Amino acid sequence: MTASRLFTSESVSDGHPDKICDQVSDALLDHLLQRDPNARAGLECLCAKDFMIIAGEMRSREEMDADTIATIARDTIREIGYVFDGFNADTLTIDSRVQPQSLDIALGVDAGSRESEGAGDQGMMFGFACNETDSFMPAAIDISHRIVRRLSERRRAGQLLGLLPDAKSQVTLLYDENGPVRCDTVLVSCHHEERLSTADVIDMLLPEIRAAVPEALLDEDTRFLINPTGRFVIGGPESDTGLTGRKIVVDTYGGSALHGGGAFSGKDPTKVDRSAAYAARYLAKNVVASGLAARCQIQIAYAIGVPEPVSVSVETQGTAQVDEREIAAALLRLVDLRPRGIIQHLNLARPIYRPTATFGHFGRDPGKGGTFTWEKTDLVDTLRSELA
Repeated sequence: MTASRLFTSESVSDGHPDKICDQVSDALLDHLLQRDPNARAGLECLCAKDFMIIAGEMRSREEMDADTIATIARDTIREIGYVFDGFNADTLTIDSRVQPQSLDIALGVDAGSRESEGAGDQGMMFGFACNETDSFMPAAIDISHRIVRRLSERRRAGQLLGLLPDAKSQVTLLYDENGPVRCDTVLVSCHHEERLSTADVIDMLLPEIRAAVPEALLDEDTRFLINPTGRFVIGGPESDTGLTGRKIVVDTYGGSALHGGGAFSGKDPTKVDRSAAYAARYLAKNVVASGLAARCQIQIAYAIGVPEPVSVSVETQGTAQVDEREIAAALLRLVDLRPRGIIQHLNLARPIYRPTATFGHFGRDPGKGGTFTWEKTDLVDTLRSELA
């Protein structure tokens, strides 16, 4: 059996500047949905050094004023861990430029009946699943998420003293025709206090990193690169500007599947950029979990103001056990892919989005707090019975 290719994916921590912005955007969205399940929002943030601007559009029975927006942002940033000199939750300047939703956009989405609500925008969305991991995610992105999630959990628990919130991971795996066979390289860069030397950081992080990588993929030739520049004292927004929606590949499949280009955070579920991407993942995961294919990519496309998708396609990269057209037809019988149908099927009109803003929107546990409903595999038995 010949190993044939290397593939790399990356993830970032909850303290990465772009992820700070994603979390604030989704915390604001959750605030709106908690008070009005029919709220509309498209909220984006930019942070730099000691400043954050929050802009976008919203419509809700209970509007958010600038003070409320700033309070939610500060609480979110404080909870991430930015309570030290530089980018500090309590001292940074916050400028809010949120405005009402465009009446023209509202006209396209609202309808006489909820079932006939149109899509909030045009676009194409992709969902993907494969059998490389128990989470039905590609292995490289799955392991990258595990690393930064473990470091964040340990840091927050006070077990990695001297580490700060900003971090990135990158995992390179060697594949043969059947999937990943070994871990070639693991790269981790982690923000730290000045009192820690590079050797201190390596000694602290290496056991944590090894614990996050499946042991079967490690060997004596696996390379571990930890803070390879030798110093990462200036981090977070003090060193790099953050922006909502700039980590769309980290948020999805780590480059293993196509991406339609739309970001998720800050968008209510009438925005098909978000809800249809969740639905596409849900369908693809159920196809793979049912054994109908080893790999499955679903594309769904919409026109603004039109409820029905303009196209739905299934691509299994030659791994399907039945005709892909039969799989597509079965999925369309089982799930209403109009925006309101997706919202109802996945129960999306709830304040469930802040947890999605870190460590990937996919491959997560659907049992925690009613979040990640798109990770359920409740279509498996029906798919098997219909397509056996």
